[in-house]
Amino acid sequence: MSILDTTSLHLPKENPEAEDFLPLLGTDYVELYVGNAKQAAHYYMSAWGFQPLAYSGLETGVKDRVSYVLQQGKIRLILTSPLQSGGEINKHIDAHGDGVKAIALWVDDATKSYKETVSRGAESYMEPKTIKDEDGEVVLSGIHTYGETVHIFVERSNYKGTFLPGFQKWDPHYKAPDIGLKYIDHMVGNVGWNEMDKWCEFYAKVMGFAQLISFDDKDISTEYTALMSKVMSNGNGRIKFPINEPADGRKKSQIEEYIEFYNGAGVQHMAMATDNIIETVSALKDRGVEFLTVPAVYYDEVLDRVGEIDEDLEPLKELGILIDRDDEGYLLQIFTKPILDRPTMFVEIIQRKGAKSFGKGNFKALFESIEREQANRGTL
Repeated sequence: MSILDTTSLHLPKENPEAEDFLPLLGTDYVELYVGNAKQAAHYYMSAWGFQPLAYSGLETGVKDRVSYVLQQGKIRLILTSPLQSGGEINKHIDAHGDGVKAIALWVDDATKSYKETVSRGAESYMEPKTIKDEDGEVVLSGIHTYGETVHIFVERSNYKGTFLPGFQKWDPHYKAPDIGLKYIDHMVGNVGWNEMDKWCEFYAKVMGFAQLISFDDKDISTEYTALMSKVMSNGNGRIKFPINEPADGRKKSQIEEYIEFYNGAGVQHMAMATDNIIETVSALKDRGVEFLTVPAVYYDEVLDRVGEIDEDLEPLKELGILIDRDDEGYLLQIFTKPILDRPTMFVEIIQRKGAKSFGKGNFKALFESIEREQANRGTL
Protein backbone atom coordinates (compact mmCIF):
# COMPACT_ATOMS: atom_id res chain seq x y z
CA MET A 1 0.00 0.00 0.00
CA SER A 2 1.25 3.48 -0.82
CA ILE A 3 2.10 5.97 1.90
CA LEU A 4 -0.55 8.15 0.28
CA ASP A 5 -3.46 6.27 1.76
CA THR A 6 -4.30 3.39 4.04
CA THR A 7 -7.90 2.85 3.01
CA SER A 8 -9.15 -0.13 1.04
CA LEU A 9 -8.61 -0.05 -2.70
CA HIS A 10 -12.22 -1.19 -3.15
CA LEU A 11 -13.45 2.37 -3.15
CA PRO A 12 -17.07 3.50 -2.84
CA LYS A 13 -18.57 5.23 -5.82
CA GLU A 14 -19.47 8.77 -4.80
CA ASN A 15 -20.16 9.93 -8.35
CA PRO A 16 -22.32 7.13 -9.85
CA GLU A 17 -22.42 8.80 -13.26
CA ALA A 18 -18.67 8.27 -13.69
CA GLU A 19 -17.49 5.11 -15.45
CA ASP A 20 -14.32 4.84 -13.36
CA PHE A 21 -12.65 2.35 -15.69
CA LEU A 22 -9.10 3.35 -14.65
CA PRO A 23 -9.72 3.65 -11.57
CA LEU A 24 -7.92 6.52 -9.82
CA LEU A 25 -6.94 6.00 -6.19
CA GLY A 26 -5.85 9.53 -5.35
CA THR A 27 -3.48 12.36 -6.22
CA ASP A 28 0.07 10.99 -6.08
CA TYR A 29 1.93 14.29 -6.48
CA VAL A 30 1.79 17.69 -8.16
CA GLU A 31 4.93 18.83 -9.99
CA LEU A 32 5.65 22.52 -10.51
CA TYR A 33 8.30 23.82 -12.89
CA VAL A 34 9.93 26.76 -11.11
CA GLY A 35 12.80 29.15 -11.72
CA ASN A 36 14.68 28.27 -8.52
CA ALA A 37 13.66 24.99 -6.87
CA LYS A 38 15.91 25.44 -3.83
CA GLN A 39 14.36 28.77 -2.95
CA ALA A 40 10.83 27.62 -3.80
CA ALA A 41 11.29 24.62 -1.50
CA HIS A 42 12.31 26.94 1.33
CA TYR A 43 9.15 29.02 0.74
CA TYR A 44 6.79 26.03 0.82
CA MET A 45 8.54 24.70 3.93
CA SER A 46 8.72 27.99 5.83
CA ALA A 47 5.39 29.55 4.85
CA TRP A 48 3.27 26.46 4.23
CA GLY A 49 4.69 23.90 6.65
CA PHE A 50 5.63 21.28 4.05
CA GLN A 51 8.20 18.74 5.20
CA PRO A 52 11.31 17.73 3.21
CA LEU A 53 10.99 14.27 1.71
CA ALA A 54 13.25 13.55 -1.29
CA TYR A 55 15.76 15.09 -3.69
CA SER A 56 17.02 14.46 -7.20
CA GLY A 57 19.82 16.31 -8.98
CA LEU A 58 23.51 16.25 -9.75
CA GLU A 59 24.24 14.24 -6.61
CA THR A 60 21.87 11.50 -7.77
CA GLY A 61 23.20 11.41 -11.32
CA VAL A 62 20.62 13.70 -12.94
CA LYS A 63 22.33 16.28 -15.16
CA ASP A 64 19.54 18.38 -16.65
CA ARG A 65 17.26 19.21 -13.69
CA VAL A 66 16.97 19.37 -9.92
CA SER A 67 13.86 18.39 -7.95
CA TYR A 68 12.87 18.81 -4.31
CA VAL A 69 9.93 16.76 -2.99
CA LEU A 70 7.87 18.10 -0.08
CA GLN A 71 5.01 16.47 1.81
CA GLN A 72 2.28 17.46 4.24
CA GLY A 73 -0.50 15.02 5.07
CA LYS A 74 -1.26 13.26 1.78
CA ILE A 75 -0.13 16.26 -0.32
CA ARG A 76 3.16 15.87 -2.17
CA LEU A 77 4.75 18.64 -4.23
CA ILE A 78 7.72 18.31 -6.59
CA LEU A 79 9.56 21.56 -7.32
CA THR A 80 11.72 21.19 -10.43
CA SER A 81 14.20 23.60 -12.03
CA PRO A 82 16.48 23.20 -15.07
CA LEU A 83 20.26 22.89 -14.70
CA GLN A 84 21.06 23.74 -18.32
CA SER A 85 19.93 26.45 -20.74
CA GLY A 86 17.31 25.66 -23.35
CA GLY A 87 15.17 22.57 -23.04
CA GLU A 88 11.57 21.79 -22.13
CA ILE A 89 11.61 23.10 -18.57
CA ASN A 90 13.21 26.42 -19.53
CA LYS A 91 10.64 26.96 -22.29
CA HIS A 92 7.80 26.16 -19.88
CA ILE A 93 9.07 28.67 -17.29
CA ASP A 94 9.72 31.32 -19.95
CA ALA A 95 6.18 30.99 -21.30
CA HIS A 96 4.27 30.50 -18.06
CA GLY A 97 6.41 31.54 -15.12
CA ASP A 98 6.33 29.11 -12.20
CA GLY A 99 3.38 26.78 -12.60
CA VAL A 100 1.97 23.28 -12.44
CA LYS A 101 3.31 20.95 -15.11
CA ALA A 102 2.06 17.56 -13.91
CA ILE A 103 -0.87 16.32 -11.88
CA ALA A 104 0.16 12.75 -11.04
CA LEU A 105 -2.59 10.24 -10.32
CA TRP A 106 -2.11 7.09 -8.24
CA VAL A 107 -3.36 3.97 -10.03
CA ASP A 108 -3.23 0.19 -9.70
CA ASP A 109 -2.00 -0.29 -13.27
CA ALA A 110 -0.20 2.53 -15.11
CA THR A 111 0.02 0.51 -18.34
CA LYS A 112 -3.72 -0.18 -18.39
CA SER A 113 -4.46 3.46 -17.50
CA TYR A 114 -2.32 4.60 -20.43
CA LYS A 115 -3.92 2.19 -22.91
CA GLU A 116 -7.45 3.00 -21.75
CA THR A 117 -6.98 6.76 -22.08
CA VAL A 118 -4.97 6.80 -25.32
CA SER A 119 -7.46 4.42 -26.95
CA ARG A 120 -10.18 6.93 -26.08
CA GLY A 121 -8.37 9.82 -27.75
CA ALA A 122 -5.78 11.13 -25.25
CA GLU A 123 -2.48 12.37 -26.67
CA SER A 124 0.46 10.40 -25.33
CA TYR A 125 2.95 12.23 -23.11
CA MET A 126 4.89 9.24 -21.77
CA GLU A 127 4.58 5.62 -22.82
CA PRO A 128 4.60 3.16 -19.90
CA LYS A 129 8.07 2.76 -18.43
CA THR A 130 9.39 0.94 -15.38
CA ILE A 131 11.97 2.60 -13.14
CA LYS A 132 13.80 0.60 -10.47
CA ASP A 133 16.21 0.80 -7.57
CA GLU A 134 17.03 -1.33 -4.52
CA ASP A 135 13.62 -0.47 -2.97
CA GLY A 136 11.59 -1.90 -5.85
CA GLU A 137 10.00 -0.57 -9.00
CA VAL A 138 7.47 2.00 -10.15
CA VAL A 139 5.60 2.08 -13.46
CA LEU A 140 4.90 5.53 -14.95
CA SER A 141 2.91 6.65 -17.98
CA GLY A 142 1.33 9.93 -19.02
CA ILE A 143 -1.10 11.85 -21.22
CA HIS A 144 -1.56 15.48 -22.22
CA THR A 145 -4.49 17.56 -21.03
CA TYR A 146 -5.34 21.31 -21.27
CA GLY A 147 -2.51 23.69 -22.17
CA GLU A 148 0.88 22.17 -21.37
CA THR A 149 -0.46 20.37 -18.30
CA VAL A 150 -0.06 16.60 -18.18
CA HIS A 151 -1.35 13.70 -16.11
CA ILE A 152 1.17 11.10 -14.97
CA PHE A 153 -0.18 7.69 -13.95
CA VAL A 154 1.85 6.26 -11.05
CA GLU A 155 1.80 2.56 -10.17
CA ARG A 156 3.82 2.12 -6.97
CA SER A 157 2.49 -1.06 -5.33
CA ASN A 158 5.90 -2.74 -5.76
CA TYR A 159 7.92 0.13 -4.31
CA LYS A 160 8.96 0.65 -0.68
CA GLY A 161 11.33 3.62 -1.07
CA THR A 162 11.01 7.22 0.06
CA PHE A 163 9.43 8.55 -3.13
CA LEU A 164 10.51 7.28 -6.57
CA PRO A 165 13.59 5.53 -7.97
CA GLY A 166 16.19 8.18 -8.78
CA PHE A 167 15.41 10.20 -5.67
CA GLN A 168 17.28 10.07 -2.38
CA LYS A 169 15.93 10.88 1.06
CA TRP A 170 16.20 14.59 1.83
CA ASP A 171 16.59 15.35 5.52
CA PRO A 172 17.91 18.89 6.10
CA HIS A 173 18.33 20.37 9.56
CA TYR A 174 15.63 22.99 9.01
CA LYS A 175 12.02 21.82 9.29
CA ALA A 176 9.19 24.24 10.02
CA PRO A 177 6.12 22.91 11.88
CA ASP A 178 3.30 21.79 9.59
CA ILE A 179 0.05 23.75 9.56
CA GLY A 180 -2.51 20.94 9.34
CA LEU A 181 -2.94 20.52 5.58
CA LYS A 182 -4.39 17.05 4.88
CA TYR A 183 -4.99 16.39 1.17
CA ILE A 184 -5.80 18.04 -2.16
CA ASP A 185 -9.56 18.61 -2.25
CA HIS A 186 -9.67 19.73 -5.90
CA MET A 187 -7.55 21.38 -8.60
CA VAL A 188 -8.97 24.02 -10.90
CA GLY A 189 -8.03 24.50 -14.54
CA ASN A 190 -8.50 27.71 -16.51
CA VAL A 191 -9.07 27.27 -20.25
CA GLY A 192 -9.75 29.70 -23.10
CA TRP A 193 -12.96 31.03 -24.59
CA ASN A 194 -15.48 28.29 -25.45
CA GLU A 195 -13.07 25.50 -24.37
CA MET A 196 -14.75 24.41 -21.11
CA ASP A 197 -17.12 21.94 -22.74
CA LYS A 198 -14.30 20.51 -24.86
CA TRP A 199 -12.20 19.69 -21.79
CA CYS A 200 -15.16 18.48 -19.75
CA GLU A 201 -15.91 16.11 -22.64
CA PHE A 202 -12.24 15.03 -22.57
CA TYR A 203 -12.45 14.07 -18.91
CA ALA A 204 -15.75 12.28 -19.48
CA LYS A 205 -14.75 10.38 -22.62
CA VAL A 206 -11.04 9.79 -21.99
CA MET A 207 -10.95 9.33 -18.21
CA GLY A 208 -14.49 8.26 -17.31
CA PHE A 209 -15.29 11.33 -15.22
CA ALA A 210 -18.79 12.74 -14.83
CA GLN A 211 -20.02 16.27 -14.25
CA LEU A 212 -20.64 16.91 -10.58
CA ILE A 213 -21.96 20.47 -10.81
CA SER A 214 -21.97 23.43 -13.20
CA PHE A 215 -22.08 27.21 -12.83
CA ASP A 216 -22.90 29.69 -15.56
CA ASP A 217 -22.33 33.42 -15.83
CA LYS A 218 -25.53 34.08 -13.85
CA ASP A 219 -24.03 32.19 -10.90
CA ILE A 220 -20.49 33.58 -11.22
CA SER A 221 -20.68 37.24 -12.12
CA THR A 222 -20.32 40.72 -10.72
CA GLU A 223 -21.04 44.16 -12.10
CA TYR A 224 -17.90 43.90 -14.22
CA THR A 225 -16.83 40.31 -14.93
CA ALA A 226 -18.12 36.78 -15.31
CA LEU A 227 -16.97 33.21 -15.89
CA MET A 228 -18.36 29.74 -16.51
CA SER A 229 -17.34 26.60 -14.62
CA LYS A 230 -18.08 22.88 -14.56
CA VAL A 231 -16.78 20.41 -11.98
CA MET A 232 -15.68 17.01 -13.26
CA SER A 233 -15.16 14.13 -10.82
CA ASN A 234 -14.06 10.51 -10.99
CA GLY A 235 -16.20 7.72 -9.58
CA ASN A 236 -14.85 7.53 -6.03
CA GLY A 237 -14.84 11.32 -5.73
CA ARG A 238 -11.16 11.56 -4.83
CA ILE A 239 -10.23 13.49 -7.97
CA LYS A 240 -12.22 16.65 -8.71
CA PHE A 241 -11.28 19.03 -11.52
CA PRO A 242 -13.35 22.20 -11.92
CA ILE A 243 -12.79 23.70 -15.39
CA ASN A 244 -13.27 27.46 -15.86
CA GLU A 245 -13.63 29.54 -19.01
CA PRO A 246 -14.20 33.28 -19.43
CA ALA A 247 -17.65 34.74 -20.03
CA ASP A 248 -18.60 38.11 -21.48
CA GLY A 249 -18.41 40.99 -19.01
CA ARG A 250 -17.82 44.73 -19.00
CA LYS A 251 -14.18 44.32 -17.98
CA LYS A 252 -11.38 41.74 -18.10
CA SER A 253 -12.19 38.74 -15.90
CA GLN A 254 -9.79 36.89 -13.63
CA ILE A 255 -9.75 34.02 -16.15
CA GLU A 256 -8.73 36.34 -18.98
CA GLU A 257 -6.04 37.87 -16.75
CA TYR A 258 -4.73 34.39 -15.93
CA ILE A 259 -4.62 33.28 -19.57
CA GLU A 260 -2.89 36.51 -20.58
CA PHE A 261 -0.10 36.18 -18.00
CA TYR A 262 0.18 32.36 -18.12
CA ASN A 263 0.10 32.44 -21.93
CA GLY A 264 -2.59 29.82 -22.22
CA ALA A 265 -4.58 27.28 -20.25
CA GLY A 266 -3.24 25.92 -16.98
CA VAL A 267 -3.88 25.14 -13.33
CA GLN A 268 -5.41 28.16 -11.61
CA HIS A 269 -5.41 26.90 -8.04
CA MET A 270 -5.00 23.98 -5.72
CA ALA A 271 -7.56 23.58 -2.94
CA MET A 272 -5.94 22.05 0.16
CA ALA A 273 -8.09 20.61 2.92
CA THR A 274 -7.67 21.09 6.65
CA ASP A 275 -9.57 19.90 9.72
CA ASN A 276 -9.17 23.27 11.46
CA ILE A 277 -9.20 26.20 9.06
CA ILE A 278 -8.89 28.80 11.82
CA GLU A 279 -5.62 27.31 13.08
CA THR A 280 -4.29 26.71 9.56
CA VAL A 281 -5.05 30.19 8.24
CA SER A 282 -3.78 31.84 11.43
CA ALA A 283 -0.46 30.02 11.01
CA LEU A 284 -0.24 30.96 7.32
CA LYS A 285 -0.88 34.63 8.07
CA ASP A 286 1.76 34.56 10.81
CA ARG A 287 4.21 33.22 8.20
CA GLY A 288 3.47 35.96 5.69
CA VAL A 289 0.92 34.35 3.35
CA GLU A 290 -1.54 36.97 2.04
CA PHE A 291 -5.24 36.27 1.54
CA LEU A 292 -8.06 37.93 -0.31
CA THR A 293 -10.38 39.89 1.97
CA VAL A 294 -14.11 40.55 1.86
CA PRO A 295 -15.95 43.56 3.33
CA ALA A 296 -17.00 43.21 6.98
CA VAL A 297 -20.63 43.56 5.86
CA TYR A 298 -20.37 40.00 4.43
CA TYR A 299 -20.56 38.67 7.99
CA ASP A 300 -23.64 40.72 8.95
CA GLU A 301 -26.00 38.38 7.12
CA VAL A 302 -23.95 35.23 6.46
CA LEU A 303 -25.50 33.20 9.29
CA ASP A 304 -28.98 34.10 8.04
CA ARG A 305 -27.95 32.50 4.74
CA VAL A 306 -26.04 29.43 5.97
CA GLY A 307 -27.68 28.75 9.34
CA GLU A 308 -26.01 27.52 12.50
CA ILE A 309 -22.34 26.54 12.43
CA ASP A 310 -20.05 25.01 15.04
CA GLU A 311 -17.47 27.80 14.93
CA ASP A 312 -17.65 31.24 16.53
CA LEU A 313 -18.20 33.84 13.83
CA GLU A 314 -15.73 36.39 15.20
CA PRO A 315 -12.46 34.52 14.40
CA LEU A 316 -13.82 33.66 10.94
CA LYS A 317 -14.57 37.35 10.39
CA GLU A 318 -11.17 38.39 11.70
CA LEU A 319 -9.40 36.03 9.30
CA GLY A 320 -11.72 36.65 6.32
CA ILE A 321 -12.90 33.02 6.07
CA LEU A 322 -16.01 32.48 3.92
CA ILE A 323 -18.93 30.18 4.77
CA ASP A 324 -21.40 28.34 2.55
CA ARG A 325 -23.92 25.52 2.93
CA ASP A 326 -25.47 22.84 0.73
CA ASP A 327 -27.85 19.93 1.39
CA GLU A 328 -25.04 17.85 2.94
CA GLY A 329 -23.65 20.41 5.39
CA TYR A 330 -21.46 23.49 5.27
CA LEU A 331 -17.93 24.47 4.31
CA LEU A 332 -15.37 27.07 5.28
CA GLN A 333 -12.98 28.43 2.65
CA ILE A 334 -10.47 31.17 1.96
CA PHE A 335 -8.26 32.06 -1.02
CA THR A 336 -4.74 33.44 -1.11
CA LYS A 337 -3.63 36.23 -3.35
CA PRO A 338 -1.46 34.90 -6.22
CA ILE A 339 1.55 33.17 -4.66
CA LEU A 340 3.73 33.92 -7.71
CA ASP A 341 4.94 37.15 -9.29
CA ARG A 342 2.61 36.70 -12.24
CA PRO A 343 -1.10 36.96 -11.28
CA THR A 344 -1.71 33.31 -12.08
CA MET A 345 -1.74 30.50 -9.49
CA PHE A 346 -3.18 30.81 -6.00
CA VAL A 347 -4.20 28.40 -3.22
CA GLU A 348 -7.54 27.73 -1.57
CA ILE A 349 -7.79 26.46 2.00
CA ILE A 350 -11.01 24.52 2.62
CA GLN A 351 -12.61 22.75 5.55
CA ARG A 352 -15.66 20.66 4.77
CA LYS A 353 -18.24 20.07 7.48
CA GLY A 354 -20.32 17.70 5.35
CA ALA A 355 -20.74 19.96 2.32
CA LYS A 356 -19.85 18.49 -1.07
CA SER A 357 -20.19 21.76 -3.02
CA PHE A 358 -17.75 24.53 -3.91
CA GLY A 359 -19.01 27.69 -2.23
CA LYS A 360 -21.51 29.02 -4.76
CA GLY A 361 -22.93 31.41 -2.16
CA ASN A 362 -19.52 33.06 -1.82
CA PHE A 363 -18.85 33.64 -5.52
CA LYS A 364 -20.01 37.25 -5.68
CA ALA A 365 -18.07 38.38 -2.59
CA LEU A 366 -15.00 36.43 -3.67
CA PHE A 367 -14.95 37.72 -7.22
CA GLU A 368 -15.46 41.31 -6.13
CA SER A 369 -12.41 40.82 -3.91
CA ILE A 370 -10.43 39.47 -6.87
CA GLU A 371 -11.55 42.45 -8.97
CA ARG A 372 -10.20 44.84 -6.31
CA GLU A 373 -6.83 43.10 -6.62
CA GLN A 374 -7.03 43.28 -10.42
CA ALA A 375 -7.73 47.00 -10.18
CA ASN A 376 -4.64 47.41 -8.00
CA ARG A 377 -2.61 45.62 -10.67
CA GLY A 378 -4.16 47.66 -13.46
CA THR A 379 -5.46 44.53 -15.22
CA LEU A 380 -9.24 44.75 -14.61
